[in-house]
Amino acid sequence: MKKRYLIDRSSRSVIFILALASFAVLVAIAVFTLKEALPALQKIGLLDFLLGREWRPTNGQFGILPMILGTVMVTLGAIIFAVPLGVGCAILLAEVAPQRVRLLLRPAVQLLVGVPSVVYGLVGLVLIVPLVRDVGGPGLSLAAGVIVLTAMILPTIISISEDSISAVPRSYREGALALGATDWQTMWRVVLPAARSGIAASIVLAIGRAVGEAMALVMVIGMATAIPLSPLDPARPLAPSIALETSYATGLHRSALFAIGVVLFVLIIIINSIAIMVMRRGGHAQNVR
Repeated sequence: MKKRYLIDRSSRSVIFILALASFAVLVAIAVFTLKEALPALQKIGLLDFLLGREWRPTNGQFGILPMILGTVMVTLGAIIFAVPLGVGCAILLAEVAPQRVRLLLRPAVQLLVGVPSVVYGLVGLVLIVPLVRDVGGPGLSLAAGVIVLTAMILPTIISISEDSISAVPRSYREGALALGATDWQTMWRVVLPAARSGIAASIVLAIGRAVGEAMALVMVIGMATAIPLSPLDPARPLAPSIALETSYATGLHRSALFAIGVVLFVLIIIINSIAIMVMRRGGHAQNVR
């Protein structure tokens, strides 16, 4: 018993130290990024930086409003397409598909999670961009970015939503069917509402990944600093801008890129906080039930 007590206490101490180290790394990254961004924020001004429309480092113009709008547009477009596809695939895997189909589709979804983002970008550059170019415009566009980003965030939505749907107690389904509900009514009116917290968390986490994606979008979205007026226009999100310019930026330009990193950092923290609150709320609701 004494040996078991020592092992348990040592394990708790190790886990606490590891968690503390992770938190320390996060704080160090935040402090370093903010420190490097302060010169740009002080010289440019926060409002001019966030609301400026021109990004021309050689002329001393550092406005990231087109980048913010580009990030919002490409993320919103990807979510609009990915949510119904992802939730539908999760329903298929959890409720409808035979066992043989599940054994085939689940590894495929897991494989998509492990595919590097640059591979998505390469496939989009070779396949998606020419198709968009046939419709109109230069091909490297917001539409191409939305399609590639949709493919990238689908596995996140599918995996978490499937787990949430599978976690709904069997008694919920049996009770609905016993009351005369059809399979579709049971799924739409009982199972999905019971799993909504997990589905919402998957969507929030997918948004977080979409906001921070860089390499794939660099290859397909065009990277123009103007505000896109149509899906066929090129755009320039925040994260790809850092990836594209950080290798040669110096002085105020480099500090401005760190300021973009601060904006992204804040967005990711907000999104992850929302995801945590949603998951906690879902867990509390399940405990109440």
